[in-house]
Amino acid sequence: MSFGPSTRLKPHDQGRAAVIVLAAGQSRRMGQSDKIRVILNGAPLVAWSIDTFERCSYVDEIFIVTSEENLEYLQNLVYQRAWAKVKEVCLGGPRRQDSAREGLKRAEGCEWVIVHDAARPFVTADMVADGLRTAKLWGAATAAIPVSDTLKQVNAESKVIQTLSRDGLWAIQTPQVFRYDLLWEAHNAVSQDVTDDASLLELNHKDVAVYQGSPLNIKITGPDDLLLAEAIARIYESRDRL
Repeated sequence: MSFGPSTRLKPHDQGRAAVIVLAAGQSRRMGQSDKIRVILNGAPLVAWSIDTFERCSYVDEIFIVTSEENLEYLQNLVYQRAWAKVKEVCLGGPRRQDSAREGLKRAEGCEWVIVHDAARPFVTADMVADGLRTAKLWGAATAAIPVSDTLKQVNAESKVIQTLSRDGLWAIQTPQVFRYDLLWEAHNAVSQDVTDDASLLELNHKDVAVYQGSPLNIKITGPDDLLLAEAIARIYESRDRL
């Protein structure tokens, strides 16, 4: 399930790092299925990323933020899979940032916080290591990949207004890594709705750097994504057997 620990040694001066796994979404685009419970190559989708963080030497603590419907399910899963680093499964809030804040409260005392969407099962230990290294330089860092598709701005009538330059455009992923105090300050300073924690720091006029993510680090939002995820899971399974 984990894609192997990072080959890099954990820096002695890193400080404690906590992961906040966000699993409180409504799964509206999955129809009748709750995406975090969907079985992916023999394990619940939510277990993929947590297994990786559990085995990652850069991670000290894990906090899972979820919905009331999945609270007991995830508490049982922590026991079943013997996740020793998971310190608490807690309820989220109405917005994504509210859920992240609940996890952030519980991670007090850690120097670094890593925020990750449970719907991205293919995070790797190397992504965590690269994120921490970049965040040490800038205070905040997010996994991302350069945009390769042609992008067009479209109006309400579906008419193309203009073609946008791809230069300097990156598609943002998680994990996102922050110095704890910077993220806590941003959560307290910014009240408007955002789609990721990096946006909170941007609105609070703090620097956020990007580091290389992976095209395989997909986000599961609908049934079609599960077909792709099954294919990626088989790729990693075959690599593990080599």
